[in-house]
Amino acid sequence: MQERAEVTRRAVLSTAAVLFEQHGYVGTSISDVARTSGYTSGAIYFHFGSKEGLARGVLEAHFAEWPRYVECWESLDAPVLDRLVGLSIAVAREFRDNVIVRAGNRLWSERQTIPVSLPRPFVGWIEVTARMLAAAEAAGELAPGVDAERTARVLVSSFYGTHTVSDALNERRNIEDAVSDLWTLLLPGLQAAPVDAAKCLEGARTLLAATRGEPAPSTK
Repeated sequence: MQERAEVTRRAVLSTAAVLFEQHGYVGTSISDVARTSGYTSGAIYFHFGSKEGLARGVLEAHFAEWPRYVECWESLDAPVLDRLVGLSIAVAREFRDNVIVRAGNRLWSERQTIPVSLPRPFVGWIEVTARMLAAAEAAGELAPGVDAERTARVLVSSFYGTHTVSDALNERRNIEDAVSDLWTLLLPGLQAAPVDAAKCLEGARTLLAATRGEPAPSTK
């Protein structure tokens, strides 16, 4: 019975994510979710209580995507900056390809219309980035004078700004290239000598392929 309830809950969340991402919070109703998912409005209210609760459920699912990525990339045996860059590209892919992530992003942008307490974005990513930058400093990878916490705030702000522009201009189709361009600009100011942004990006892409079970990218 519990397993069946969880299947229902996941199916409703997936359908709601698609509709919230396409139509926004105001443009989506419980009736829309019921009609599209094939579950009754009563079942949806049973699991989520209200449309606000359903939106919160999608946002919580959005945030629940990230811990496994962080754990994976922090545990890899590779230079820290390579891992940080690779993690950012992996996250960018999720914003492009994962409807739960996209829906959570749209719902947060419409938070003023949702009358319920919602999880805070960005704080966790700033903490993760600061932690990885501190590890890079300890490993001798970071340029002298780089403040891990201040730099983490700038990097996270820059990443999400890049994501927002990519979303607005071409629906994130170029997001990997855009994030790579961002790192090409920023890495020379972060890396200890000798500065080599291209080598770091190459290492990040090799790690990314390995985490996905893909062949290493060609360097020719």
